[in-house]
Amino acid sequence: MQLLRLGDRGAERPVARADDGTLYDISSITPDIDGRFLASDGIARVRDALAAGGLPRVDDPADGSGLRVGAPIAQPGAVLCIGQNYAAHAAESGSPPPETPILFFKHPNTVVGPYDDVLIPRGSTRTDWEVELGVVIGKRARYLDSPEAALDHVAGYVVSNDVSERTFQLDQSGGQWSKGKCAETFNPLGPWLVPADEVRPDDLGLRSWVNGEIRQDSTTADMIFDVGYLIWHLSQYMVLDPGDLLNTGTPQGVALSGRFPYLKAGDVMELEIDGLGRQRQRLVQA
Repeated sequence: MQLLRLGDRGAERPVARADDGTLYDISSITPDIDGRFLASDGIARVRDALAAGGLPRVDDPADGSGLRVGAPIAQPGAVLCIGQNYAAHAAESGSPPPETPILFFKHPNTVVGPYDDVLIPRGSTRTDWEVELGVVIGKRARYLDSPEAALDHVAGYVVSNDVSERTFQLDQSGGQWSKGKCAETFNPLGPWLVPADEVRPDDLGLRSWVNGEIRQDSTTADMIFDVGYLIWHLSQYMVLDPGDLLNTGTPQGVALSGRFPYLKAGDVMELEIDGLGRQRQRLVQA
């Protein structure tokens, strides 16, 4: 099963794709795919409704319905991000592998749909791409006992693009990365949310392309800190709420490495993760 949100920005409606590929409107179950829905056994209730039948069908955007695909979760309360969580990416950034997770935040309003345009900020010359496994929290996580217990707090997984502006992030940061992470449209998400019990997050292939040329090609097996560890670790410092988004880091192959040019208006980014779908954005000037 996959959960999607279709429609114009700010007016998306919740949709589920059944295992046979058919899309169904689930507005009778929930007004949106958000923290409240996830925390109230929403995924199980949708599965029950699909099994029972009777939900109205929805035209698939892939068949030319014209419906916009929005981010698969409504605006999260927090977007937490882990830096340099792949050793090869840390190396291409000029840093040793971290001994403890590096945390930074993105503004929740950076989250947009998987096919929406990405805006290059004013004055930017170093806008960069980052394919990441996104983790959506489904149950409140506070002082968890173990990394193993932490996985019970995951609602599902998504493709996330942690777009970055490296001058803002590194040269104008004042010591913290978020200036380079929080520009509008800097977190395309989706196209869909896959429930946690249908995903093995420890061995997923993830890839990115710019203008059709491969940039990143790796696997989540190369993470320094896995999903369970990250959620357990963060829960010792803060409370993670249902609907929060955790970006788990990007592998090597970004422009910061010096091997590829930074993004410019007219470029096209494509990103995918095994089983979680593929997204595509065009770069335009803000």
